[in-house]
Amino acid sequence: MYVSDQWNEYEVLDTGDGAKLERWGRVILDRPDPQVIWPKADPALWEKADGRYIRSSGGGGQWSFGTKLPERWVLHYRDLKFYVHPTGFKHTGIFPEQAANWDAMRGMIGHAHREVRVLNLFAYTGCASIACAAAGAHVTHVDAARGMIAWAKDNRALNALPEDRFRFIAEDALSFVRREKRRGSLYQGLVMDPPSYGRGPGGEVWKLENELYGLISECASLMAPDALFFFVNSYTTGLQPAVLRNLLEKTVGRTPGAQIDAQETVLPVSTGGLLPCGACGRCVFPAGRERDREK
Repeated sequence: MYVSDQWNEYEVLDTGDGAKLERWGRVILDRPDPQVIWPKADPALWEKADGRYIRSSGGGGQWSFGTKLPERWVLHYRDLKFYVHPTGFKHTGIFPEQAANWDAMRGMIGHAHREVRVLNLFAYTGCASIACAAAGAHVTHVDAARGMIAWAKDNRALNALPEDRFRFIAEDALSFVRREKRRGSLYQGLVMDPPSYGRGPGGEVWKLENELYGLISECASLMAPDALFFFVNSYTTGLQPAVLRNLLEKTVGRTPGAQIDAQETVLPVSTGGLLPCGACGRCVFPAGRERDREK
């Protein structure tokens, strides 16, 4: 398992009955989680929630706040800073379980001692982009939602990282990848967080099971000869880590010496146990493995 257990300001306080109770700095939020099918360990703890996301019978939902919260606030992870804002889709702008991946990518970038270009697809609010840029990489950040691009730019400014270390692109991921392929663009690192389901700007239907192999195959041609890593995250329930392993082995993993691993991504729960948060497949190329050994 990839366990993100180095947080100080974020904590999963308890889980149970289809929900998770999380501390985001000083703010405690109660959010649904369909994989939590066990009872709460400490029911009284949930009374401390400042906000609860309540699902509606027709899908979607809304927040109910018992405490007046700021529109957004700052959460720290190591030397990084990110804005937190509860959205209408129950998200907050940060996937804390990804911290283990941020650390792994930063380690390889920091020990490369050369220019590293990273492509972040479905890049959301840019936490992975910020982590890679803070380690010295130039990051191309791609997301189809302009609101997420604006949020990512705010996170860049919050961390006082140079503007010329970023390229923000509001575009469909596959369209951008194909355009980069025609241009002959190459990257030393690639990370993607594709959604389980969605629609493209032209109304095209995206379903992860149908599209992921093709996307990874297209991305394989963007990896430079001195590539460090290729990370794929999945939040689709039922998509096992072995699926991601197989996809990587049949695409980017054909590079001699490439090392592939795929695990569940989890968060520790303070009342005990681990919270499942999806899966991640990692392909570390020989150049990345050399840097790991140097550490």
